[in-house]
Amino acid sequence: MDNVYDVVIIGAGPGGLSAALYASRAKLKTLMLEKGKAGGQIVITDEVANYPGSVREATGETLIARMEEQVEEFGAERKKDIIKEVELEGDIKVLKGEKGEYKAKTVIIATGASPRYIGCPGEKELTGKGVSYCATCDADFFEDLEVFVIGGGDAAVEEALYLTKFARKVTIVHRRDELRAAKSIQEKAFKNPKMDFMWDSVITEIKGDGIVESAVFKNRKTGETHEYFADEEDGTFGIFVFIGNVPINNLFKGKIEMNEKGYILTNDKMETNIEGVFAAGDIRDKPLRQVVTAAGDGAIAAVCAEKYIQNKF
Repeated sequence: MDNVYDVVIIGAGPGGLSAALYASRAKLKTLMLEKGKAGGQIVITDEVANYPGSVREATGETLIARMEEQVEEFGAERKKDIIKEVELEGDIKVLKGEKGEYKAKTVIIATGASPRYIGCPGEKELTGKGVSYCATCDADFFEDLEVFVIGGGDAAVEEALYLTKFARKVTIVHRRDELRAAKSIQEKAFKNPKMDFMWDSVITEIKGDGIVESAVFKNRKTGETHEYFADEEDGTFGIFVFIGNVPINNLFKGKIEMNEKGYILTNDKMETNIEGVFAAGDIRDKPLRQVVTAAGDGAIAAVCAEKYIQNKF
């Protein structure tokens, strides 16, 4: 089976890179497939302060670059391709891409998830420069500044409460006139003196020259708009978007067991319901989506894939 890989990893974010590192270091014939630039969501983060061992100067891009160096050092093969079809049943898995066909004894799915975007002008340009999708990652950058949280579900309100530990004021902007979060979470939010609420409203534009400086909000009922400007002394403020995440799962719908939101279900060995198929990182059903948890998933998936191969082949 010279043309069959021991492990093929789909995705080159922290989970995929960690899996490639552990698999190649274990002398497994390893291929990592990525459709674009490596790194996933973390590459848009200007500073990574909560990854163990990272230095203050570390950015998402530099952290991923070091991971890539390690993967290459241990000899993992890397290819850019867009996988169009997967055949995961049977001992040998087949992945069909635009550039070729790949066969493997095991597959590690590390396709990740992407935040659901607002879609307004300025959002993309100012992501990582005041616009964020992760309070755990970026809250400390907004110490004693004002912050707006877009959304009204459990995640939005919980993240808003977390942000009150850092920001001097947190305003939840919700398109309806009441929150969708659980009542117990709502009660905590309404009691928090740092919390404010902007009802029936959406954000229609984010402005700034290299950093968020103002934002335009629209009342959905009255149609009125107003522009909020950063405090002159602050120079900026934060916009945290929590209107959901979207798992990148199209390839696997109907083929792998998922939860109601489309995240792949695994056990603690990262095994899916299909023998020889593992999942790692943000594509998994899990309580915390961070670089550190993705890296841990990738390591476990690779080690368990190695054991699977030893017992199966």
